[in-house]
Amino acid sequence: MSSHNVVVYAGPTISRDEVLSVVPHARVRPPVARGDLLAETWSPDDTAVIIDGYYRERLSVGHKEILWLLDEGVHVIGAASMGALRAAELSPYGMSGAGTVFDMYALGEVDGDDEVAVVHGPADRGYPAGTAALVNIRYGCREGARTGQIPAAAGERIVRAAKALPFMRRTWRELDAAVDSGDRPCLATLERLIGTGEWDVKRLDAMAALRAVGERPGEGPGQRSADWAAGTVLTGITHYEALKWRSRREYAPGRWMTDLDVVNAGRLFGDDYPRLHEETLTGLLTDFAAAEGLGLEAYARARLGVAEPAALPPVLASWLTETELAVLPAADRLRLVMVRVWPSWQSEDWRPVVLERVRESDDWREWSEIVARADEAAERTRGRLAVPPPEICAKIFLRHWHREGTPAKVELARRGFTGMQELGHTVRRFFALDVENRRRAP
Repeated sequence: MSSHNVVVYAGPTISRDEVLSVVPHARVRPPVARGDLLAETWSPDDTAVIIDGYYRERLSVGHKEILWLLDEGVHVIGAASMGALRAAELSPYGMSGAGTVFDMYALGEVDGDDEVAVVHGPADRGYPAGTAALVNIRYGCREGARTGQIPAAAGERIVRAAKALPFMRRTWRELDAAVDSGDRPCLATLERLIGTGEWDVKRLDAMAALRAVGERPGEGPGQRSADWAAGTVLTGITHYEALKWRSRREYAPGRWMTDLDVVNAGRLFGDDYPRLHEETLTGLLTDFAAAEGLGLEAYARARLGVAEPAALPPVLASWLTETELAVLPAADRLRLVMVRVWPSWQSEDWRPVVLERVRESDDWREWSEIVARADEAAERTRGRLAVPPPEICAKIFLRHWHREGTPAKVELARRGFTGMQELGHTVRRFFALDVENRRRAP
């Protein structure tokens, strides 16, 4: 048995029992949707096998989610359905494709997601397919012509008739009504042999992908790999996104929160949050400095380009209050500037470290309750309270933090906000609660 995890995303194409018959130690997940890959815990050399995925009922799995896995050292195999489509698109970046459907997409023989889409039943019934996949019809007609069971011309007419129907209407009954009467015996042959599995190319490809588990990219037929620049391709995909999806939980029926929602509640409403934020980021800066063999002041001067004993240039001094400029020693002024201009000078995401501290603090329960109260307030005021655009939400909320002599951008930075737009988007979930709080205030 492999010591590495194998996670298989499957539904109507292949059953859980069939997956486990080939890879007994696999973790079988439902068809993949947006965020599911990020919600899983991965280690280098794990394997993700993407067979089925959602197209319309839920957002489909994103290309950058798969690229993020590849960058983490996870071997990603796609086949049969959504997996074949994504593998054809991402094979230049190291995703492996297996099977005939992958080849059809990669060679441009087919290009629409409707080629593999089917209507299926619920998970508790094993995702029974209610329609025929167009790629199965294409493959069956091709095999029928090769074996003499379906004339090539009849197969071409059947494929055209199937393609003309929306994928959700490609039932055998509707197909029977759509084809010429003389082609109906051929259609019956097609239905029978796809039903037995002999011409069910999606299932055949899924089995091929499962048998490929354990191979490395480039070892198996039809598999491709290439070096790629993660820093360029993964713009927008960070460990922060993975943390958000992994910590997502249903805290009440139909209501969800993530651990990062709890941190946001603290950033907005926690009086003590600025101190926690400053201490945590100072700790990170100290570690960065030590890794380069420097003290914190020397590290900050090097990063900010401020020579000793030169004063802070105005563009940097603007991140401090007049009082801080007047009373803080040079080392503390440099440290505070580094903390407040963090996104400009440090690529390290501070959220996981702050989250770790918050989880261990007495604030965790209180801030979690704020998220729940915000959702309750939003539900109570639904239809009666319009949530303004982010820029208006930010202006309204910023008044809570106003201190004489403190610029708005400094107040934002003390709580880790890069600007009014980010603040506004964060406030929207809490807007109804904030309105109710203001109405109750004396």
